[in-house]
Amino acid sequence: MTLGASFLLIAVGAILKFAVTDRVNGVDVGTVGVILMIVGAAGLLLGLILMTSRRRTDVISRPGHTTYVEPNDPQL
Repeated sequence: MTLGASFLLIAVGAILKFAVTDRVNGVDVGTVGVILMIVGAAGLLLGLILMTSRRRTDVISRPGHTTYVEPNDPQL
């Protein structure tokens, strides 16, 4: 889940929880809003964890082969 999708779920959940006052038979709109906010927060947390744990590599392309190295690698 992308960070934008997480923020969207949180926003829609907050709108359903705090701004919608209509009643729907068989559905508690406030509970649906809370569920969406929880899912959005979990997706945001997971996305941030994955984004900070990724390793950055540089691509060096030469005729005949491509090399992937980490920045500041002494073999350059």
